[in-house]
Amino acid sequence: MPKRIKRCWWCGEDPLYIRYHDEEWGVPVHNDRKHFEFLILEGAQAGLSWITILRRRSAYRKAFAGFDPKRVARFSRAQIEKLLLNEGIIRNRLKIESTVANARLFLAIQKEFGSFDQYIWSFTNGKTIRTPGRVTRRTIRATSPESDALARDMKKRGFRFAGSTIMYAHMQACGLVNDHEDSCFRRPRYKSKRSSVHR
Repeated sequence: MPKRIKRCWWCGEDPLYIRYHDEEWGVPVHNDRKHFEFLILEGAQAGLSWITILRRRSAYRKAFAGFDPKRVARFSRAQIEKLLLNEGIIRNRLKIESTVANARLFLAIQKEFGSFDQYIWSFTNGKTIRTPGRVTRRTIRATSPESDALARDMKKRGFRFAGSTIMYAHMQACGLVNDHEDSCFRRPRYKSKRSSVHR
């Protein structure tokens, strides 16, 4: 009988969730469009479950121009109103409007730092943080000093739906922190890694 693969508890038995856990969650991201995608999706998730957003991911990709921040930053009022009628996404005016506003701020960070990747990885000194101690369902945290600092800076720049909890989720998803459970087969895989600049 084949040995059962141990995964983080939160991905359950849903094939979509399992694939996301096995192939994406915690893998270091150094691509600005991928960072922007996760900012959109995590902002949309606020108050909802992640699987709800994952199931709408393709609809979000289509609705938000393939997650191209330059195109999203140019969305007009008419385009925003059209998105509010799009049944494939979460039709929340504040979330949609904040995505467009955040796209413009995202571009400003790219201009200032060379890439959003360079900016966000600076909060972990360019390395993946391996959470100290045992990581279990009971001990996994929702924020960190690094996500607190990142959220404060982003709020100062005008970002919305970018609080410490949301930004910690971004850090987990994009490999700035390794929060796979100790028993998970993905836990040992990701080592500290210097950031590189890619758009």
